[in-house]
Amino acid sequence: MKLFSFWRSLATYRVRIALNIKGLVPEEVIQINLMKGEQREAAFRAVNPMMAIPALIDGNGPALFESLAIIEYLDETHPNPPLLPRDPPGRARVRGLAQIVASDSHPLIVPRVREYLAHEFKFDEPSVLKWCRHWHTAALTALERHLQDKSTGRYAHGDSVTLADICLASQAAGAKYFNIDLAQFPTFRRIVDSLATIDAFASAHPLKQPGAPAPT
Repeated sequence: MKLFSFWRSLATYRVRIALNIKGLVPEEVIQINLMKGEQREAAFRAVNPMMAIPALIDGNGPALFESLAIIEYLDETHPNPPLLPRDPPGRARVRGLAQIVASDSHPLIVPRVREYLAHEFKFDEPSVLKWCRHWHTAALTALERHLQDKSTGRYAHGDSVTLADICLASQAAGAKYFNIDLAQFPTFRRIVDSLATIDAFASAHPLKQPGAPAPT
């Protein structure tokens, strides 16, 4: 198993958590430095033409791409512990919570979007930050409302970790990047604080990866 990764990538953080939960250790982790533009080099474009990470190669299979697709692949090929509920309504709810993060919010704040805003529309740094904070906060606001549902337990859906919790953890890390105070989202914060005590989450955190800045 080969993982294409970068310490700061929130999408790769999600996949690292899933790998940890499943007890899987990639034989090789290839660093793709997004800040240096290595995702645009020909060697990686052959792996993922979208020039985005993560990507995962399992055995002789083709490269897998998009964090949620990779995580569901891992869940199907290594079903214990499961990351999706057994009942269809529960599975739909967990997928919906996950997609608020991975589909609705995160794609709007990734480096390629921030670079496009700066280069094509001449956004200065404060304007780019305002853009990112807006979309990140919009997702947090929606998640907080959804987490008021009776289906929420210790974690996002009941008392077992699911795909939704993996995505909540990445959203919390992003909030830290953009200096968003989670105090206004108490249920979200309660859940992510609990997740942070689980080694599968804690050891996968961006700041614990190779290349991450040293703690100050």
